[in-house]
Amino acid sequence: MMSGTRGWQRMTVKAKILVVFLSILMVALGIVGYAAFSTMSDMGSYAVSSSGQLGTRAVSESTTALETNAESSLLRLATDQADISNVVFEQVGSEMDTLVGYADTVRQRPAPLTSQTLYSQNEQPPDPKNASVYILAPGVTAPSVRDELSTLSQIDDLMQPLLASDTHLTQIYIGTGSGILWVTPWVNSVPSSYDPRTRDWYLHAQRNGHLTWSDPYIDASGKGLMVTCSRPLGMDNHGWTWVVGTDVTLETINQQIINTQVSDRGYALLLDSQGNVISRPGISSGDKKWDESFTAENLLDSDNAALSSVARDMVAGKNGTARVFLGGEEKYIAFAPLKSVNWSLAIVMPVDDVIAPAEQTRAQIVAATGETGSHLNQQMNAAKNLFFALFGILFIVVTILSVLFAQIITRPVEELRRGSEAIGAGDLEHRVLIATGDEFEDLAHSFNKMAADLKDHIDELQRTTAEKERFAKELEIAKGIQQSFLPDSAPEIAGIELVAKNIPALEVGGDFYDFIPIAKDRWGLVIADVSGKGVPAALFMALSRTLIRASTMANADPAAAIGHANQLICEDSKTSMFVTLFYAILDSRAMTLHYVNAGHNPPLLLHGTSSDVMLLKAKGIALGVIDDVELQSVKVDLKPSDVLVFYTDGVTEAFNTNDKEFGEERLLKVIMENRHRPAQDIMEQILAAITAFAGERPQHDDITIMVLRAL
Repeated sequence: MMSGTRGWQRMTVKAKILVVFLSILMVALGIVGYAAFSTMSDMGSYAVSSSGQLGTRAVSESTTALETNAESSLLRLATDQADISNVVFEQVGSEMDTLVGYADTVRQRPAPLTSQTLYSQNEQPPDPKNASVYILAPGVTAPSVRDELSTLSQIDDLMQPLLASDTHLTQIYIGTGSGILWVTPWVNSVPSSYDPRTRDWYLHAQRNGHLTWSDPYIDASGKGLMVTCSRPLGMDNHGWTWVVGTDVTLETINQQIINTQVSDRGYALLLDSQGNVISRPGISSGDKKWDESFTAENLLDSDNAALSSVARDMVAGKNGTARVFLGGEEKYIAFAPLKSVNWSLAIVMPVDDVIAPAEQTRAQIVAATGETGSHLNQQMNAAKNLFFALFGILFIVVTILSVLFAQIITRPVEELRRGSEAIGAGDLEHRVLIATGDEFEDLAHSFNKMAADLKDHIDELQRTTAEKERFAKELEIAKGIQQSFLPDSAPEIAGIELVAKNIPALEVGGDFYDFIPIAKDRWGLVIADVSGKGVPAALFMALSRTLIRASTMANADPAAAIGHANQLICEDSKTSMFVTLFYAILDSRAMTLHYVNAGHNPPLLLHGTSSDVMLLKAKGIALGVIDDVELQSVKVDLKPSDVLVFYTDGVTEAFNTNDKEFGEERLLKVIMENRHRPAQDIMEQILAAITAFAGERPQHDDITIMVLRAL
């Protein structure tokens, strides 16, 4: 044992590094080899599992893409069906325009009266399908409207061809202000109590004055639920007022207009601009009669939140798709607007039908993923064999490199060690000398450069620290000087409570306020805000305050005093800075306030117990912008219990962590809640509200508040 220890001690450093390095290397490679051999079989399973996960992700992404494509196709289908339906409704509207034009021409130039037979419901014509019928409202007799009936009969020349040419129309008719209903084709099922002048299709057309589509209603002649397209003709020289209308049954809308491209598993529905269902399969009037009101289903009031959301989008004239559970089944709803009638069409399809191609693609991808996993398992077995071969080669190569590395590393290591000890001891003048011509020499140069840079950085840090301490001290002195410019306290004025406070955003700021004695019982009140923040604003504030105080003490007129101060500021200011200012002369004996406003936030004046708020506005711009400024002088009276709050924009523009402003509304609320408290309490409550609103958001602008309360 002793012999082995002595032998180790006699070995050179290079030999020791080589022995230790090779020993560690052999142990490490042995452990790695054993671990690799033990876990190689698991790698194949992991690869297969990864392949499966990749396949699953591919299935998910592909299915999503196919579902998106299916949704787009359904939306295109809804848009196409809406366009087709829109054409039909526009055609009906055009036919009504044509008939209205023809009817108007007939009224203006009626043909001579003929012996043509006019048929009532009690007189059946030889060919009812090609004849018209007149129906008179209660109290109207045929002789009293004979001329108008004769004129109406002349319009059959167009009404009957129009009805024959458009299979969507059920009947065409004209209602008159005299109580006539002229209908094509002939019918005998309209109740004797029917009066066209009381029906919605007639009233809405008269009220709107243009082409109108009615809500669904129950037809008086027994044709079920329908909607009417009607258009008015104004009064002519005979005193006749007509409304032309045509009916389209909901059954026709469902079968021939809105469902022409929809498969058996889906259906279409129409929604009006109020969210009412105009048409859908299965809609029925039940046992209601023609003179009873029919109330359509309103999807906006649906208990199904998703369906109600779709209805809101449809009413808004949007197009899109959505998934909604209806009748215990998830369904797609694709919708698009019908602009000609301000309705919206929706196609409802089961989700399973829409995404069936996507599910087929999913099955194909799953099968392909299984085949890929099998192939990947075979490749992993081959990779396992290759790994063992490379492991043996790597062991040999690393052993050889270890010998060479041990020889290289031993020579400069000691020199570097001594250098690091010297630097660690604080000797930053120490330099490492290595001339091996390789990376160790570069390391030595870097080491020496590090020592020199470290010394320079320490020296620079000492200088910078001293400079920052000096600058901080100067700012602290500047802050004290600036605060000394502001009054220590408000003057004591009989019948008036007056307080003020300034809180700069930085060490120094640009806001200031002042109380200037003008004469007995008269005080000048100043609140101002210099553009910008920090030291420049503070210097400009000192200049502005001095010039304003000098001008106002020498001139009792607010506008003249501030105008003179503006000239002095423009003369002395060499920068583009400016100052907004509110200056008022308070006469405590007369209880008046004579003021000017130079672009400043208008103070808030609350009179007594009234909830009205007066903003002290006046014409004027900021000082320091132009030499000759025009200022408006305004005088207001103060009454007992009045509260007046002066403030700078740092109050209303205080931000919270959500980037919302404190705002004038919150400021006014705090003032209203505390208006009966002393002026000091009102000011403190405002500052507390700003602090609570801002939370952790730092103050970004100077805050200055002055509160005046009349006793």
